[in-house]
Amino acid sequence: MSMQAVLDELAGAGLDPVAVRAQVVAALAEDLPAGDVTSTATIAPDARGSGVIAAREAGVVAGLGVAALAFHEVMGETVEITGRVPDGTRVAAGDVVMRVAGPTRGLLTAERTALNYASHLSGVATATALWVEALEGTRARVLDTRKTLPTFRALQKYAVRCGGGVNHRFSLSDRAMVKDNHVVAAGGVVPAYAAVRAAYPDLRVEVEVTDLDQLRALLDAGCTEVLLDNMDTATMAEAVRINDARGPDGRATLEASGGLTLERAREVAETGVDFISVGALTHSVKVFDLGLDLDEDPRP
Repeated sequence: MSMQAVLDELAGAGLDPVAVRAQVVAALAEDLPAGDVTSTATIAPDARGSGVIAAREAGVVAGLGVAALAFHEVMGETVEITGRVPDGTRVAAGDVVMRVAGPTRGLLTAERTALNYASHLSGVATATALWVEALEGTRARVLDTRKTLPTFRALQKYAVRCGGGVNHRFSLSDRAMVKDNHVVAAGGVVPAYAAVRAAYPDLRVEVEVTDLDQLRALLDAGCTEVLLDNMDTATMAEAVRINDARGPDGRATLEASGGLTLERAREVAETGVDFISVGALTHSVKVFDLGLDLDEDPRP
């Protein structure tokens, strides 16, 4: 698979290939201020090798295209990448997800950067898939948040999609999200909602509430997206009942948020909320265990 094919694939997945490539270049530069001294010392410059990247646990893979890009950045078109499974594929421990062949020094130089991307993004996808499974059969869908690693937002949100989740807003500009501090500053949920609606009439607006009176007031004001913050299950269920009583044309979409765990996922979903937002999908996810093993001896 050529570098251009990888870049085209990233673009097709909704990523900016120029930005992703620049990020990979920066990651490699971080790892190579003066070259790979170990590989240079131990491997002949003309040695060629091949190997496999395999899963060492079960889960959902993502970021393999970014990993492929790291190998290409180090070795150009001298690297051969084959047998790549599509991002979003469920794998078992031992499954091969990608094969690489090329200059042995280059394979080992690119290895850690490639695995860092693929392991982290596969961790996001795997965590998301667990939430999707927990919500199956309800109308609730799992959302990500803006609690992402700096400069990794597009990639992490891509991994959420690979795991079957839904992206929330990407930035402070593409949707208004009225949180508790905005409510305090504006003097209430309805004034805050009205102020955003007046300033940006064509923009989606979601407002956070902490009690049912705020919910009722917002529904009366015409708000169509409401975040239920840190409510217990019984209160969320009542919020859904109040909302649904408005009928299909008057109800808002309800998002549950705040301190939610996978163990509570089903319980919360069965209240009837539309979305459950989970910051942990991106801010504290466990990396997925992927490893590169060479097929042949790289020594001269």
